[in-house]
Amino acid sequence: MALDPTKYKDWQISEDAEKNMPMPEEWREKLGLEKEEVLPMGRLAKLDFLKIIDRLKDKPDGKYIEVTAITPTPLGEGKSTTSCGLMEGLGLRGVNVGGARRPPSGGPTMNIKGTAAGGGISLLIPMTEFSLGLTGDINDIMNAHNLAMVALTARMQHERNYNDEQLKRLTNMRRFDIDPTRVEMGWIIDYCAQTLRNIIIGIGGRFDGFTMQSKFGIAVGSECMAILSIVRDLADLRERLDNITVAFDKSGKPVTTGDLEVGGAMTAWMRNTINPTLMCTAEYPPCMVHAGPFANIAVGQSSIISARIGL
Repeated sequence: MALDPTKYKDWQISEDAEKNMPMPEEWREKLGLEKEEVLPMGRLAKLDFLKIIDRLKDKPDGKYIEVTAITPTPLGEGKSTTSCGLMEGLGLRGVNVGGARRPPSGGPTMNIKGTAAGGGISLLIPMTEFSLGLTGDINDIMNAHNLAMVALTARMQHERNYNDEQLKRLTNMRRFDIDPTRVEMGWIIDYCAQTLRNIIIGIGGRFDGFTMQSKFGIAVGSECMAILSIVRDLADLRERLDNITVAFDKSGKPVTTGDLEVGGAMTAWMRNTINPTLMCTAEYPPCMVHAGPFANIAVGQSSIISARIGL
């Protein structure tokens, strides 16, 4: 019997529901997955996205429902709560259903809005792991994004400090002549840090960076996150991460991550984010995922998994 959500907090409901949560090996058996397709991470597990998609490529696509653009209440009930509720309800009716959710941002998690895990019985579990970084996907996105900014600002510093001959010898790159007033990309952090929204960077000497106006955004607003939601495989991810416009030069031409030769390193940081993490919902059937004969929900970055696997 699920705990009464009018009497218990979400974390208490999650703790109670987690008692019935399968371990990774149990998941493999329940969902009919191959051994190498499940990547255990403690009591959680990632799924090897590419292997599963390839093995099931001849299966028919399932129906796809997108829940989006719902304005949440002051306490955060919106898309996640609706999605979890839909999957729990459909699962109880015997429908083969799964879903895809991204992990929440640290900013809302540590504020009144909460963790984006849903609420009451319409809840993702384990809620604590989900709320506090899960298996590190957002952290990998931050590293990839900020690496591009490091490459850009370092390049601007070198172009200021060295002539064309020295620049060619040191970097084997042409001079980009980047316009410091037309840097499109900023830095990202997993919090709503108002004081970092508009900043001045590079204050100091010639080895302390290029002095200019810059900015911070929240991690899940990164173009890297948007790219991850539509990629087909690692090669596709690599190509897209090479074509992000980070700035414009003084003649108005775009300077990309490919120009900065940083797309490969960004892909290395994000190589594991393409694999979704198995999650559960609190209400019976308690623990289901993207693929298999049961119900409910998984969390991951790719919203195409549910449709592609043919749930």
